[in-house]
This record gives sequence, C-alpha cells and structure tokens, in this order.
Amino acid sequence: MKLIACVHFHGEGAAVAAVAFEDWDAREASQTFTFRVAELEKPERGKPDLRELQCILQLLQEHRLKPEVILIDAPVHLDAAEAPGPGWRLFDALGGQSAVIGISTKAMPGMPAQFEVFREEEARPMIVTCAGIDLGAAKVRVRNMHGKKRIPTLVKLAARMARENPG
Repeated sequence: MKLIACVHFHGEGAAVAAVAFEDWDAREASQTFTFRVAELEKPERGKPDLRELQCILQLLQEHRLKPEVILIDAPVHLDAAEAPGPGWRLFDALGGQSAVIGISTKAMPGMPAQFEVFREEEARPMIVTCAGIDLGAAKVRVRNMHGKKRIPTLVKLAARMARENPG
C-alpha cells in the first residue's frame, strides 16, 4: 500500500488525513483514514517544528498502517546537501521501513533542477525529495500520478480531508 498523508492545524490541535492507493496513476483512493490530535505543543524557538511528524506517526499507529511508501507535502531534504527536513525525520522515525517522498510546490533555495518535476500542463515545477527510494524513481511516480494540474488528484483529496476535519 502507498499512502499520502496531510496535516492541517486547527487552533491548538490538528487533523491528519491519509489516502491509501495501490497504483501510482490511481484516480481514487482504495481507503481513507483520519485522526484528530486535540492539543499540540508549539516548538521552542530555534528548534525544528515536529508537530506534523507527531501527527502522521499517531495516524499510522492508530490505524496500524505500514505502507511501503508515504508521500507528504513537505521536503525530505532541505537542500542538495541533504540537510534533514520533515520527511527525513519521518523516514528515520519509521526505522527506514517505509520510503518517504516529499513534494513541495514552493521553490526551495539551493535545490538544483534535478529535484524538479513538471506535470502535464503546468509551467512551474514541483520539488521532489525522497528517502528509501531512488530520486529518479520518485520523480517518475509523482509525474505519473493522476491529475492534469500541478497537484495530483489524491494529494488534493488528502489535503481537503485534513482541512475539513477540524481538530
């Protein structure tokens, strides 16, 4: 099973949603999951914000999910030198058991063109970083996901589910 996970913060808490699918070009989810976190502590000044990681880990534990790949709307690496980002912390927390693909719609300073993916009709690229899977393979999978616009259909679904499920 492959999984797309999105977190949306609501006041002091958060909602996390995940969409499971089998094929990279799937139009619909095979299953969906949600989880609410009532209260999250804000990160200390100067420390990394790990709230999203906590939410995704709680969802995986609550639903006893062990996906082969998790796609998140956050970078795995923050730069070409592979400074760890939220996706790397997720990969590490899972003991490398699941590959993690991070997508970002915002340009990331210091990221060379090798991390860019252009999807169909879109002029601006998405940035793809990963752990536990080859970068070239990750880019092909993201490029082949269903949807004519920049953001794949199932990523939009997971984000909408998280937004519409108040914490």
